Amino acid sequence: MRPITFTIEKEIAGNISGTLARAGVLSTPHGNIKTPAFVAVGTKADVKGIDSTQFPELGVQTIIANTYHLYLSPGEKLIEKAGGIHKFMGFNGPIMTDSGGFQVFSLGEGFGKKISKLSKPEKESLDASAASGQGERERIPSPVFWDEDLATSHGKLAIVDEDGVSFTSHVDGSLHRFTPERSIEIQHGLGADIIYAFDECTSPAADYEYQKEAMERTHRWADRSLRAHRGNIEKNNQQGIYGIVQGGRYADLRIESAQMLASMDFDGYGIGGSFSKQDILGILDKVNSVLPKEKPRHLLGIGEPEDMFIGVASGIDTFDCVVPTRNGRNGGLFTSKGKIQIPNSEYISDFGPIDADCDCTVCKNHSRSYIHHLFRTHEMLGPILASMHNIRFLTRLVEKIRQSILDGNFEEFRDVFLSQYKLR
Repeated sequence: MRPITFTIEKEIAGNISGTLARAGVLSTPHGNIKTPAFVAVGTKADVKGIDSTQFPELGVQTIIANTYHLYLSPGEKLIEKAGGIHKFMGFNGPIMTDSGGFQVFSLGEGFGKKISKLSKPEKESLDASAASGQGERERIPSPVFWDEDLATSHGKLAIVDEDGVSFTSHVDGSLHRFTPERSIEIQHGLGADIIYAFDECTSPAADYEYQKEAMERTHRWADRSLRAHRGNIEKNNQQGIYGIVQGGRYADLRIESAQMLASMDFDGYGIGGSFSKQDILGILDKVNSVLPKEKPRHLLGIGEPEDMFIGVASGIDTFDCVVPTRNGRNGGLFTSKGKIQIPNSEYISDFGPIDADCDCTVCKNHSRSYIHHLFRTHEMLGPILASMHNIRFLTRLVEKIRQSILDGNFEEFRDVFLSQYKLR
């Protein structure tokens, strides 16, 4: 029996709206995850500002740690020596680790002749593609595999070839290399319950031809990752492995990627996010309709409240996102009426809770005025309390979404929530 199993408790597919929403249980060696579920981001074996002993009260069932960062420090060998990531960080619940692909490529600012992943590409209409329904494509210079300037731009280098990727550390500029086999080896050492195949995360500026080339390379890397994992009998019995659907913002590539990965024997599937969530949210239902129904699906890097409803309706089971802690550190707080910025002066004398509908200890014990004071005086407790509240807000929201699926009123719950939640 595989270490990862997934049971669908209820689905509401096939109704008049065509939703693929479902509630299930994802079983792992370190416990069950009730889905849909929000997965807290634990980049360096920690959720920023949150002690792992607080996870239960915050509703955190599982986290996803970062292979790239843990490889650089403290290294997978030390974590393995400590007894694995669970013992190392003091959390005995389910843990995922990503492949490191996203970090390697997103940190590689010099990738593709110094064109940043966030740069604005030039657009060029291609008559053939427009005629075929693919519309405007974005055209930039083709990526290069080696360049002397890039080789010396420490911390801004990612050079891809068929075998893997060479990159410099953002910490000290030292040169490193990941291959599919090496990524799996690192993740074996970390010891998470669910690991990911190594993939190439492309720039949003990359044109269609390169997105397709990178997708096909990701498929070959997926096969190599899978072989490396299945070939280690001990780890294969202890850890599940997910493949990652890629293809950038192009629906036909995403569907082709889903079809290819569905033909491989993965335990579940991740859907690679994008630097623009609009690139992926609109085609999730098509991708998930291709992936095996009986296996879990994880959406990487997207977790705003409104986006989770779209994801769940499209058949997503788990999400991860840095939003709750990143926003929290900067004073951005979720409420049932929308997001607020607590450092703003309007909260100086507001003695009500952050959100009257929230059950977190922060809302029970502290006022908006107090948290405003903490931010204005730069007390470290402010960002901690804000992060705690945000995490609980999202885990509780997904708990309610799950219950609405079980109760058969998902769409009604969604419509009521979104009618009150003001997007800002």
